[in-house]
Amino acid sequence: MKKVLIFSAVAEAATGIALLIAPTLVWQLLLGEQLTGVAIPVARVAGIALVALGIACWPGPPLAGMLIYSVWATLYLAYLGFAAGLAGVLLWPAVVLHLLLSILLGRVWLLAANE
Repeated sequence: MKKVLIFSAVAEAATGIALLIAPTLVWQLLLGEQLTGVAIPVARVAGIALVALGIACWPGPPLAGMLIYSVWATLYLAYLGFAAGLAGVLLWPAVVLHLLLSILLGRVWLLAANE
């Protein structure tokens, strides 16, 4: 069972990294369609989630996966707002929420490490 979990975690994380690096290529290979417009940032957020899922499913604490997802989501969403000029009504509240979650999860991580 442990080998299957490790294989699955690696496969999901690898897919997530591929979505972060080349979302259009991955989408083309998976579904035979091109990604355009806002679908590309959405695919990259999905890639972040898949990397975090792979880390969370790796034998060890799932806290690491949630912390990584929250930090990466904060940084990428803020990048979309500042550098890419994308901003819906909920973008900045989502950035603030992920920042707060990152701080809380980081605090829990540090407390667990000190025990």
